[in-house]
Amino acid sequence: MTDKSDSIRQATERVLQLEGELEAEGAASTQGDELAHARAMLHQWIDSVVAVVSSPGVGRVSLIHDDGTESRISSPGLPFRLSRPARFDS
Repeated sequence: MTDKSDSIRQATERVLQLEGELEAEGAASTQGDELAHARAMLHQWIDSVVAVVSSPGVGRVSLIHDDGTESRISSPGLPFRLSRPARFDS
């Protein structure tokens, strides 16, 4: 097993374990048709986004969808990925 696939397996197991502690069952998709389906659904979900509010200070991104609903993603890295570098020129 490669280091990358081992890291993916460990991260997946960690998330499932945490959800189990909260008594909320989860399902992991890491390859094949299950992963392809999940990615396709995520692309449709993202394509419905009409506004994004990035809040790096609280580690959250809020998505506003075309039907008026709101989704929140808690992530330490995503808000920084969405932020543009500061510019000090005109």
